[in-house]
Amino acid sequence: MITMKAVRIHDFGGPEVLSLDAVPLPQPHDDEVTLKVYAASVNPVDYKVREGSSGADLPVTLGRDVSGVVELCGTRAHTLKGDPLYAMLGNDRGGNAEYVVVKATEAAAKPQRLSHAEAAAVPLAGLTAWQGLFDHGGLKSGQRVLIHGGAGGVGHLAVQFAKAAGAFVATTVSAQDFDFVRGLGADQAIDYKNQRFEEVVEDVDLVFDLVAGETQDRSWDVLKPGGTLVSTLSEPSAEKARLRRARGVSYLTTPNAAQLAEISRLIDAGKVRPFVQAVYPLEEVARAEEQLEKQHTRGKIVLQVAA
Repeated sequence: MITMKAVRIHDFGGPEVLSLDAVPLPQPHDDEVTLKVYAASVNPVDYKVREGSSGADLPVTLGRDVSGVVELCGTRAHTLKGDPLYAMLGNDRGGNAEYVVVKATEAAAKPQRLSHAEAAAVPLAGLTAWQGLFDHGGLKSGQRVLIHGGAGGVGHLAVQFAKAAGAFVATTVSAQDFDFVRGLGADQAIDYKNQRFEEVVEDVDLVFDLVAGETQDRSWDVLKPGGTLVSTLSEPSAEKARLRRARGVSYLTTPNAAQLAEISRLIDAGKVRPFVQAVYPLEEVARAEEQLEKQHTRGKIVLQVAA
């Protein structure tokens, strides 16, 4: 039996429960491929699963997005052998491994401008931003959007997507991230620690909430009538939406190959670029998760799996 290394958990808990295991090499079927993983990124969902909040069955392999090269092909995917792809995986598989099966509905050609480490930073965060802004938020050129947490993994891509779509982009960040988000294209940076965003921005068509809590509650005050508050974290209040004559939406990100392909086009056109703050070898996944969970992080943290 051919085996590979994969990061799994056998118990819920802190970083100490992460285990680098030898497991069977996964085999593709039909339109699936087995991707040799060159890089995978770390997301908040990883440590949430590790801590037991998702109710996942154990043992489980962590990681939801990858970049790599097709190694094995299912019977309907033979033309893809050797192709560089990146993908957001369904939650039935984990990407923190040397190889992973990827479905046709999940993968797109890796952006040519990016290394595998940079490309692995994109799928989950990029699709979260894309689906929040456009599928659920209906953002259009000329509109005004307020993005809470514009320097983070999802936020820094959301700022760039919104700007590329022709929107006016305001974002709440710490003062130390002002230059960073302005460099991404933000029109207005708001220091969430020392400024009340509702006092400096108004008539917003869309609030994209990546923070939740009282930040979400205060966001109703900046929306224009008919506006939308979209959250990745918690269900917006239906009562407050009614009082503001607005719309509140929460959602879960889903894999989408066509949207990833569109994101690739924006990246290769030079309109979007992911920011990778740190890269760790797969064996140091515990350090990567600790940094993401406990430290201020710009952009994304990535695991290098193969050279």
